[in-house]
Amino acid sequence: MEYRIEKDTMGEMKVPVDRYWGAQTQRSFENFKIGVEKMPTEIIHAFGILKKGAALANQALGKIDEEKASAIAYACDRVISGELNSHFPLVVWQTGSGTQSNMNANEVIANVGNEKVGKKLLHPNDDVNKSQSSNDTFPTAMHISAVIAIEDKLLPAIDQLIATFVRLEKENEGIVKSGRTHLQDAVPIAFSQEISGWRNMLEIDKANVIASLEGLRSLALGGTAVGTGLNAHKDFGKTVAEKISEITGKKFVTAENKFHALTSRDQLVFAHGALKGLAADLMKIANDVRWLASGPRDGLGEIFIPENEPGSSIMPGKVNPTQCESLTMVATQVMANDVAVSMGASQGNFQLNVFMPVIIHNFLTSVRLLADGMISFDIHCASGIVANKEKMKHNLYNSLMLVTALNPYIGYENAAKTAKKAHKENISLKEACVALGLLTPEKFDEVFHPEEMAYPNK
Repeated sequence: MEYRIEKDTMGEMKVPVDRYWGAQTQRSFENFKIGVEKMPTEIIHAFGILKKGAALANQALGKIDEEKASAIAYACDRVISGELNSHFPLVVWQTGSGTQSNMNANEVIANVGNEKVGKKLLHPNDDVNKSQSSNDTFPTAMHISAVIAIEDKLLPAIDQLIATFVRLEKENEGIVKSGRTHLQDAVPIAFSQEISGWRNMLEIDKANVIASLEGLRSLALGGTAVGTGLNAHKDFGKTVAEKISEITGKKFVTAENKFHALTSRDQLVFAHGALKGLAADLMKIANDVRWLASGPRDGLGEIFIPENEPGSSIMPGKVNPTQCESLTMVATQVMANDVAVSMGASQGNFQLNVFMPVIIHNFLTSVRLLADGMISFDIHCASGIVANKEKMKHNLYNSLMLVTALNPYIGYENAAKTAKKAHKENISLKEACVALGLLTPEKFDEVFHPEEMAYPNK
């Protein structure tokens, strides 16, 4: 491999000739050989957005000229497009402020811009990083990447699964089945009502996620090193937020209090809490689906789900609810990520949080897993759910909890006697009730209508 010599304040470093990064990136690359988790591409692209916004803001405020701003913007557009992803080699497990990743962006953008104009026009610190510090750029990149990932990836995935449940509700109207509480038989419920519960969980989760976005729209840029705004124009924070909003087409504002914006990650904790709530509901939905599909002969078997692949290397013909298992594992990982996000956010010592890379790594991992998991679950499982009407009817009429319909006529204690007698003697509720002399056969038929129990107020 061929190398070139790059310099920083600590001396010379050998850098591969085909890489745009500089000495500071190379030092980090060599000093942190930890794990395989690279800085998320969403963060890299967010750095392209904020560095472009900073250049345009500095130009508007008279801090750099048009030639420099144009060269920086050109390089940033290439970063934003993903074309330069391979020039960002650093791992998550670096300095807790993300300083090396900020410098990685500065060095790449400067070298790409200089190559474009054919001269040494841009300096990584003096021009690309002008009016900035790693301490305000990295939290800004965190918020930008979080908003974009949620709005462009997560919310559409939620909507897709909601739409499937809306369709399934309509298709299954009027199909009544046994309800279950404590994993035991309960009074009847319509299958469409059960599905509506799944659908409404996702609608509420979506509303919670959207509510959490408000805090993430607040950007730390303009605070520089400790929140005072040293070495930045007084209007830089407001101006750069406007430029970033124009670039992304999404609403961003400058943080009202930069001291808070640099040291606290509470807004990401709040937003990840909404992600955890979504994960909890997805866990419940996926578990419901695999319980209802259990069998095919010795389980509940009340629904059919798509059969996607063989389920066993030794048991021929076995098919498993793999999409449910995948989604529940995703939910477990998101819950684990929430611990890391919360622990990291608690480490805002004095004027800076120094757990930022691990916080955003876990946050973006959660968004990515949830979005991908819901889409996969929708395509390969939920969209193909079909009610097993015969099994639902059999289970409904075999349920002892239908005796609840008799409470108004024979009372709770007599209804309990009826259910226990029917269960002990393996006879029907009607036979038990008549044998106990509580109702005549004719009266029993008059008041006992299981399907109507799902719609008591119609």
